[in-house]
Amino acid sequence: MNTEKHPPRQGCDCGGHEDEAGQANEPPPELITVRDWLRHAVSRFNRAGIHCGHGVDNTYDEAVWLILATLALPLDRLDPFLDACLPDDERLILYKNIEYRAAERIPTAYLVNEAWLGDYRFYVDERVIVPRSYFAELLEGRFAPWIEDPETVTRALDLCTGSGCLAVAMADAFPNADILAADLSPEALAVAQRNVDDYGLGERIELLQGDLFDALDGQLFELIVCNPPYVTAEAMANLPPEYLHEPALALAAGDDGLDAVRRLLAGAAKHLYPGGLLAVEIGHSRHRVENAFPGLPFTWLSTRSGEDGVFLLRREDLPEMPDSPR
Repeated sequence: MNTEKHPPRQGCDCGGHEDEAGQANEPPPELITVRDWLRHAVSRFNRAGIHCGHGVDNTYDEAVWLILATLALPLDRLDPFLDACLPDDERLILYKNIEYRAAERIPTAYLVNEAWLGDYRFYVDERVIVPRSYFAELLEGRFAPWIEDPETVTRALDLCTGSGCLAVAMADAFPNADILAADLSPEALAVAQRNVDDYGLGERIELLQGDLFDALDGQLFELIVCNPPYVTAEAMANLPPEYLHEPALALAAGDDGLDAVRRLLAGAAKHLYPGGLLAVEIGHSRHRVENAFPGLPFTWLSTRSGEDGVFLLRREDLPEMPDSPR
């Protein structure tokens, strides 16, 4: 657990001893039970105006997640521990993590080195973006009805794999498939390797360093999944501070957010078997994608967590184009 990496830049709003710079470095003595710490964390987060967008959408759930994960408690079992008293060492670690979250706006996932995608838990740190994807639900359903029999998928590709979270989910969804997971960042691939090893999937998931299709050497797949960078330049300039802790390489995609999508559409046909599928997540960019590629017959996939965040194209729908310039 990362507790010393990010020293807080400001003190707590209530009590605590301070160092010579005026920063609180010890937890207030009145914070005794988990219930006390939960109230404190919610108030601290509300006063700091944190942005919740990395797995939860409100300060209460953020506080519960941070507290339970910091204390190595089950994330679905708050009530039995509310009146538990914390020893001094746990109080100090918890206090620092709450301060890092509020004062430096560091996402909870980085503070506790874990994130969840569906039912899967992954190790994360600032070398990768925090996993969040509409693909979690689509892979849970094994891409039905577009893939009739998941056991017939033998080769699948996860481009821009980051932490390796989608590659792990793909290996589960398609039990007979060998998975190739590629990313431009060697640092991200080191995190992905840890997650692949944690799930015991080293024999089925191969990690490859490269820029989209550049290192694939004509390899073919039945399914290509990609959650590429798709944040516009304007949006990048206005991101909440929490997102600035994530690698910009995994977020920024040019003025209109479609730099990576253009290259995907230009190169995907050469890496799909006949009838193969390309699925790409583009967030809330449907109108930009359709305006940029008016001739393509996109199928837009809806999930419980959002509509039209993923498009699907078959190999036969894709243009045969030379690779787009970088």
